[in-house]
Amino acid sequence: MPVRPSGVKPLLAATAALLVLAVSGCGSETDAVDTGLATEPSLSSSPSAPPAAPPSPTGTVRTAGLVTVIDEGEGPEVCLGPIAMSFPPQCSGPAVEGWDWSTSGQGMHETQGSIRWGSYALTGTWDGSALTVDDAVPAALYDAAPVPSEPGSEATVSVIQGADEVVAALQTAVPDAMGVTVLDGQVHLDVAYDDGSVQDWADATYGPGVVVVTSALLPA
Repeated sequence: MPVRPSGVKPLLAATAALLVLAVSGCGSETDAVDTGLATEPSLSSSPSAPPAAPPSPTGTVRTAGLVTVIDEGEGPEVCLGPIAMSFPPQCSGPAVEGWDWSTSGQGMHETQGSIRWGSYALTGTWDGSALTVDDAVPAALYDAAPVPSEPGSEATVSVIQGADEVVAALQTAVPDAMGVTVLDGQVHLDVAYDDGSVQDWADATYGPGVVVVTSALLPA
């Protein structure tokens, strides 16, 4: 009597084939995810070049808050970047045009030897290298307006992995970078003035929210 095939071997073969296809499909998807997480920001991948020169506004600007004007004997400068809190303070910055220590800021300033300095909220015009002051409110008379809080951007894996490379690239690429720091997974870039073009370039290069550009001078 002939033996009827049971059908077990064909069923096992078909099941094995399906398992192979499933494992292959999972492997492809995992590879894609891993590749995305491993990608680090790089200046060489920039779709456009950074601004060749610091942007200059066409109208009046103001300082984002109080800044130090200091004269160590070679003319007044406005400290838009970091300040060493010594006495007198140690800092430097762009030249200040139209400044008279006896009248600007209502004459309120300190003196130590040949060094003069004071803290003011300034309004004037910015040409990309110097600030011409039209008005100066001394710190003693300055009433800061409340600054609305802005929602923070989520830090990404690529920022944390490649932060040091981004910092080094920004210090070289941005003409008036005054400071670059890493905070909570984001890279913070301080510049004298940004009309939005530096932030747009940073977003296009590293992704939105990766680099936060802070401008010391704002439209008045």
